[in-house]
Amino acid sequence: MNEEEKDERKLLSNVLKKVLSTGMTAAFLTEDAVKNIVADLPVPKDIAQGLLQNAKNSKDEFISGVKNELKTYLDKVDLTKEIDKVIEKYDIEITAKINLKKKDKSDK
Repeated sequence: MNEEEKDERKLLSNVLKKVLSTGMTAAFLTEDAVKNIVADLPVPKDIAQGLLQNAKNSKDEFISGVKNELKTYLDKVDLTKEIDKVIEKYDIEITAKINLKKKDKSDK
């Protein structure tokens, strides 16, 4: 393998690493941040658009998955039972401060 082929492979390897890294982190970035990262990649426009769409889909799927898991968990929680546990295990202390101020005669 000559030096030129090694350089091409190294460039391809670096681009591939950057693409994979962008794809993995895209779910946690804003769309503008992903656009900025993809714009810096030396890849054709259609591939960049595909990366952006995949990033958006990944983010949507991730958020939807978290939302569904949280909903499933909260549906199983018996709120009355949990409140009873808190009341049974903890003392409730309420502190209040009330100030009375005389009204100005000009407020009437």
